[in-house]
Amino acid sequence: MAIPININGLLNQRVVESARIEFKANWNPEPILHTICAFANDMDNWGGGYIVIGVEEKDGAPIFPISGITKDSIDKINKELLNICNLIDPRYIPIFDHIIYDEKDLIILWVPGGTNRPYKCPDRLTGKPSGKSYYIRRLSSTIKANSQDEQELFSLSEIIPYDDRINPKASIEDLRPALISNFLHEVKSGLYEASKTMALKTLSLNMRIAEGPPEYIKPLNVGLMFFNDRPDNHFRYARIEVVDKPDETGTGMTEKLFFGPLDRQLRDALAYIQNYIIKEKVIKHAHVAEAERIYNFPYAAIEEALSNAVHHKNYQIPEPIIVTVTPEKLEILNFPGPDRSISDDSIRSLKMVATRYRNRRIGEFLKELHLVEGRNTGIPSMLHALEMNGSPLPQFETDENRSYFRVTFFVHETFTAPKFVRDKKRKNLSSTNLWNLISCFRESRS
Repeated sequence: MAIPININGLLNQRVVESARIEFKANWNPEPILHTICAFANDMDNWGGGYIVIGVEEKDGAPIFPISGITKDSIDKINKELLNICNLIDPRYIPIFDHIIYDEKDLIILWVPGGTNRPYKCPDRLTGKPSGKSYYIRRLSSTIKANSQDEQELFSLSEIIPYDDRINPKASIEDLRPALISNFLHEVKSGLYEASKTMALKTLSLNMRIAEGPPEYIKPLNVGLMFFNDRPDNHFRYARIEVVDKPDETGTGMTEKLFFGPLDRQLRDALAYIQNYIIKEKVIKHAHVAEAERIYNFPYAAIEEALSNAVHHKNYQIPEPIIVTVTPEKLEILNFPGPDRSISDDSIRSLKMVATRYRNRRIGEFLKELHLVEGRNTGIPSMLHALEMNGSPLPQFETDENRSYFRVTFFVHETFTAPKFVRDKKRKNLSSTNLWNLISCFRESRS
């Protein structure tokens, strides 16, 4: 069955980080079994990974043109795959897809993070019988877990990321076929054509947005977040609010609420910010051909921060993502704060590097839609956009309990009005100051 991802983007590592892809020139059961086990354990909640058989690699990157595999080996590989996966404890079967790319046959194994981790498998498939071990991913390598890794795996066994859990209160009919089909078309998935005639249950199971026995198939939370018209009916306040406060008293304040699938509300909120919040000034310098363009807030930095907020929000907390804009700054408030693995010093120094994701499937869909970048690239991209615009550094803020996270962008100094102008607008000028201004004006005219 076709997998719900663009194959060209996968092979060129544009939508999936290299650490989540393993290239194999040929069918080699033992290391492939170990990698399946490692991806299924999903130690860092990355969302599992992909194994591509029929592609040679060098330094983790595919070698083009690809070599492919022989057609008569495909059935044999499929049968052997089922046999070796029966050796995984508890049993785990990846999703098998045969594709033709550049006129060459390839096999792609999609190995999502498992719901019954930790998984272990035999160390050896040949020779004397061997014991079973737990395998994990470390960067782009599959390794055997040590005792400390095993303890961590067992601690994770009771924690399935919220976005990857079954929602027992929802029904499969809450997933909208049109939204699923639109997504597959946008990411150019080979599953798109089949989705037009496929039953909703079958399609949802193949995309892993639903799970359960035939008599009790239920949607996963991530399915409701992306393929339901109003996710906020299932997750309270799953929305983005943009509040524009031109005056500190609230005079003239506007508030816009953005609902719908997560990707839609993110796009709509960003479009609103770009059209109504972002301001541009064009400065012409003498003896320079090109004019300088400066923005009150660089859009690229706002885009990164808001996309990260959607990705990392805890949707069990009934609070929206709130964007507040004033003449001096733009703030993005999200709940909760960063994971404890990120130190306070890292937050203050703007060098946050996450080792484990809160939501493993939300990020997967956002990356396929090109709404978020690769692993831990958001903050560097944000800082680069601010530097190119000549804007001040942002401020990251959380509390001791990591109950919230606030990112503050400060307006470019070119857009900062003189203090007396701001005060006059807010009617804060004293009568003495007002008369002094009038006197200065009269003297300048005389």
